[in-house]
Amino acid sequence: MASVVFIDGAKTDVTIMTTFDYATEAEIFDFSTEAELFSIKGRKFRRQPLGYRRFARAADAIRFAIEDMPAALLLGTSLEVDGTRFDATGIRRLYDSTDYPLSRRIAA
Repeated sequence: MASVVFIDGAKTDVTIMTTFDYATEAEIFDFSTEAELFSIKGRKFRRQPLGYRRFARAADAIRFAIEDMPAALLLGTSLEVDGTRFDATGIRRLYDSTDYPLSRRIAA
């Protein structure tokens, strides 16, 4: 982000660098947005990869990825919401977020 500031009466262009705080990622994430879930096809997976699934809400896609998919498939899965992609770690962070709107399955 570029800004103009005045130092000792002289106009100076200043570039302000901002960092994205991944801890607040879920706070600005819209769980009601449409989402696409897809997996890569790799030789190291014995099971058939997910392929491609579209969900009306990102929250449903996240729940499906964490609760219904085998853990081995999650590693090669991506979630895309509004042009932003999340890998398995990002999907897990969204699911574990206090802002996640759906009830979580109780671990056995």
